[in-house]
Amino acid sequence: MWLMAVNWSLCFFFGSASNHEDQPAQGSAVLEELVIVIQSQKNSFHAQRGYQRKEKILQDAANLGEGLPVVLLLHELSDYEGNWSILPVLPLLSAIYGESASWFLFIEEETMVILHVLQNVLKRYPVQEEWFLGQRLHDNKPSIVHHYAFSEDPTSFGYPDPAAGWALSAALHQRLAERIQSENLKSDFTIDLTHEIALFIWEEGRGPKLTTVPEFCTETRNNCATKFTNYLPNCGNPVSKNNIFVAVKTCEKYHSVRGHCGKTFAIMRRFLSEAVPKVDWLVIVDDDTLISLPRLRRLLRCYNPKEAVSLGERYGYGLMQNGYSYTTGGGGMVLSRTAVSMLLSSGCSCYSDDAPDDMVLGRCFTSIGVPITHSSLFHQAQPDDYSGTRITLQHSISFHKHWSVDPVAVYTNWLQDSHPKDEL
Repeated sequence: MWLMAVNWSLCFFFGSASNHEDQPAQGSAVLEELVIVIQSQKNSFHAQRGYQRKEKILQDAANLGEGLPVVLLLHELSDYEGNWSILPVLPLLSAIYGESASWFLFIEEETMVILHVLQNVLKRYPVQEEWFLGQRLHDNKPSIVHHYAFSEDPTSFGYPDPAAGWALSAALHQRLAERIQSENLKSDFTIDLTHEIALFIWEEGRGPKLTTVPEFCTETRNNCATKFTNYLPNCGNPVSKNNIFVAVKTCEKYHSVRGHCGKTFAIMRRFLSEAVPKVDWLVIVDDDTLISLPRLRRLLRCYNPKEAVSLGERYGYGLMQNGYSYTTGGGGMVLSRTAVSMLLSSGCSCYSDDAPDDMVLGRCFTSIGVPITHSSLFHQAQPDDYSGTRITLQHSISFHKHWSVDPVAVYTNWLQDSHPKDEL
């Protein structure tokens, strides 16, 4: 089923990979032996953005006249929702392109690729060696998002900025694919994709660290091989504030134990009832969530409320063993009326009232085929738990756990665009 999902019209025959052991790729072979994976999503808005990025790359390559890369949309490679975590899909990519590709480049749907610069960058790195390339991010302090890894010196470990793209040489890609197939890999929570990939590649010092490539960019500057276009797309006028129902989960006796499943299902039933106005969007947040409703309204204009949409910061559980994805509750869960109706009519329910609601909803949506749609603008943790280099460039929509920080300062510094009275 995986092989059938590949768009073979874009799969060009590249010739033998045996030459890779003799010399680096030269000239047009750099592009012809390049596989670009756009980390697309099944939601119609994101799928369309992915198609547009793919067409732009192929058109640019045709205009350049130095060979065509293979360009793939991640959500089309197989039916498995967990492919967004990348590691599960590496063996598939290796099986199809392992004999023909020299480089695998992973980009987001809003990442531009400047092919003539990229091919010159890749020539610097001998393809027979193991290379992990990207723009380096690091933590400034131990972070809960990264399980407090490298707590004594968090700046010592680098991981790639996904917005700038990151690349694997064929030699490294092949070894990683073999590891995934032969080892009984630990698989619990997938939280920050590129940090966890970097840890997997580093393999406690046995594998390569990330090599910083200045030409992998997010902010536009001269001689970029990649650059990021937009974190908050402009899809038209913001959704009306009267078309959003916001529910805040709070109860004094649950302040110390934050399992919310029973409460969340009650909220969804009320949302569909005649007790509240019929609106398109349900937003469920914790009582310690900070959220910018003006920015959320702008983002929601990009989505079709008649589609089953579950939007927020995406985490995964057990994705290496066919697990499921879910939208983190603390960062805010945004559901279309269609998604809520499908979930409740499915009969899926809490296994206990105090179960983690976000994980239960994720499991339910997976069981009925509703994809979890990710936006990097939602945040389960506080601003300091993320790389300042990245979130400074974003127009963040939410942060969590304001009980241990100054919430007014966090909102003013990270979320506010206008005068507070204009945001009500």
